[in-house]
Amino acid sequence: TIELPNVRIGLGHFRPGWVWSEHAGKQTGKDSQSHIGYIQSGKMAIEAANGMRVELASGQAFEIGPGHDAWVVGNDLCIALDITVKHSDD
Repeated sequence: TIELPNVRIGLGHFRPGWVWSEHAGKQTGKDSQSHIGYIQSGKMAIEAANGMRVELASGQAFEIGPGHDAWVVGNDLCIALDITVKHSDD
């Protein structure tokens, strides 16, 4: 992870079967934050707080608001660049 004054940049390696709400949200006890990202390889599905769902594949970028869930689609590792704006409580 790279920490800049206003953003956090990470490169995530998500294994098949990974689900944000199960493998990250439960551990932190927090809702998901807004993210901007880019899928480097593999596939990921994202469901927005309003129920809108999108599937992303290698080479696609995304921007999603808080309160979403996400999970790996298929049997391949998903590698994603993730940019999160820092908040005062971070």
